[in-house]
Amino acid sequence: MKHFTFSFVFTAVALALVGMWGFHLNGVSGALAAVTLAAVLAAMEVSLSFDNAVVNAGVLKTMNHFWRMMFLTVGILVAVFGMRLVFPIVIVSVAADIGMVDVVKMALSQPDEYAARLTAHHAEVSAFGGMFLLLVFLNYFFDDEKQTHWFHWLESRLGGLGRIDAISVLVALLTLMGTLQWVEPSHQFVVLMAGVWGILTYLLVDCLAALLEQDEDSGHGQVVRRAGLGAFMYLEVLDASFSFDGVIGAFAITKDIVIIMSGLGIGAMFVRSITIYLVEKGTLDEYVFLEHGAHYAIGALALIMLASMKWHIPELFTGLIGIALIVLSVWSSIRYSKTQAAN
Repeated sequence: MKHFTFSFVFTAVALALVGMWGFHLNGVSGALAAVTLAAVLAAMEVSLSFDNAVVNAGVLKTMNHFWRMMFLTVGILVAVFGMRLVFPIVIVSVAADIGMVDVVKMALSQPDEYAARLTAHHAEVSAFGGMFLLLVFLNYFFDDEKQTHWFHWLESRLGGLGRIDAISVLVALLTLMGTLQWVEPSHQFVVLMAGVWGILTYLLVDCLAALLEQDEDSGHGQVVRRAGLGAFMYLEVLDASFSFDGVIGAFAITKDIVIIMSGLGIGAMFVRSITIYLVEKGTLDEYVFLEHGAHYAIGALALIMLASMKWHIPELFTGLIGIALIVLSVWSSIRYSKTQAAN
């Protein structure tokens, strides 16, 4: 329970504050409604981002204690306040050419107008996040050095394609060009640029991580700290890509920005705690296919984000797919371990 203590404390404080906000707006009934909606959003965020926690754990287990603490402190501030509050305001401000202070006033006093302006740019946000997550999925499976395969027939062939330079970028660009047909012609260029920036962001973070990678022969402390910085930045961009869809999807449940930030913030805290728990308990080593399941879920989320540029896809459907793949990978891991033990 020690891994979740701060998350439970944060939840109690956040629900108390959101209850006070609801009471201020509409008395006791408003307080109950606000707390209920925040709890629903928190549960939705955890279900949508559990696969994010697994992938984060795969990166975090290679980092030292200092960077793990940075992930839990600075990282959570970026996740809760940066991506769940500031980033949507920046989108509306830039797109509508309105000052950020005026956007904040709009979010508090005219939530329907704020939600409409934000969701009007759903296609661009989905293209950016979808491309970044798609590359995370592709580069995990397009790896000819990966020895452990969940679905051996498929993954061994995908791994063989990893010998081709830039194959993942080629597949991502072809996917982006194909999905542009789902967007109105007047918006295609903007969506294309957003998708290209998603690809470029992944490549930039990947290049930075490679440049800052630890030189195992030197063992120099400064090099180790730089390697942690590269991995930390990768985790933050990955979390941002996961949060895009949840932030916009939250407006289908409520238009109140205070409730949205509180609910998604609670969910983000628990995702962080789950990540640390998976690392310190060695869960990824115990369940050998758990990372595979998480990356399949990421691939599914990337395709769902791209498809949502044309069709409305319920958040419940997205969350259930991720959970189903995680559960299936855990079950397969248990069977695999029993088989190995028997042999």
